[in-house]
Amino acid sequence: MPSTNPRNYDATPSRKVAFLGLGVMGYPMAGHLALAGHEVTVYNRTATKSIAWCAECASAKAPKHAATPREAAAGADLVFCCVGNDDDLRSVTLGADGAFAGMKPGAIFVDHTTASAEVARELYAAAQALGLQFVDAPVSGGQAGAQNGLLTVMCGGDAAAFEAAQPVAMAFSRAFTLLGDSGSGQLAKMVNQICIAGLVQGLSEAVAFGQNAGLDMKQVLEVIGKGAAQSWQMDNRGKTMVDGKFDFGFAVDWMRKDLGLVLDEARRNGSRVPVTALVDQFYADVQKMGGNRWDTSSLIKRLS
Repeated sequence: MPSTNPRNYDATPSRKVAFLGLGVMGYPMAGHLALAGHEVTVYNRTATKSIAWCAECASAKAPKHAATPREAAAGADLVFCCVGNDDDLRSVTLGADGAFAGMKPGAIFVDHTTASAEVARELYAAAQALGLQFVDAPVSGGQAGAQNGLLTVMCGGDAAAFEAAQPVAMAFSRAFTLLGDSGSGQLAKMVNQICIAGLVQGLSEAVAFGQNAGLDMKQVLEVIGKGAAQSWQMDNRGKTMVDGKFDFGFAVDWMRKDLGLVLDEARRNGSRVPVTALVDQFYADVQKMGGNRWDTSSLIKRLS
């Protein structure tokens, strides 16, 4: 569920919405929609999680759970989704039990999965053929951002669909921005992950270097964090890296999935991403160490 921190929901009129996928991100995101006064129906592959979500949201406006994506999407103005990968996304959208089969004409599907730009364009075309609208809208901010309703959302699609979805999605977002045509949101998320990969590896090397040199690295990070080296990663993961704690959210397995998308797209568009490719292999080393579920700052474990 969302954080208990107070959240100022705006005066967006109540809408009938569905949310597909109640993982570590989707569960609190759907909760923010319910707390904002929307009528939310949820679907999750493991039904017990949907049932638990409804129990936690019992005081909200008629929370419901459905047995299939199609049932969840029936009659909804907007269908939000956050699942694992391209194949998961196809499984909840297409086919007889998919959301597209249940959505009313003109309804909007907003996909928060980090997936390929190719599948975004594929599903955009499929939605258009059915008289539906599709926005690819991957998020940044991690589990804490989802719980606190402070996600940054990168969108691709048509302006009309984006503008209709934005006021509702602001229930769990601090920024919800249209960046171009279908697929642009996914491409922007890839840019985000390229930046993070390089930053975390640089921070790992810096902390390990300082420790080997005998410095008090928490003090050093306090000092350099006020200068040009400052970054979100330094502010939020530097000291926990020093402490050897790696249970703060976005897992190595998920990062490797995302970097795989980056490398595939780079091959398609001719981009050279040598640092990203190298860091992807470093994360593979962390997986071999048993760190699949450690957070991304665990790159430093390779250097200890």
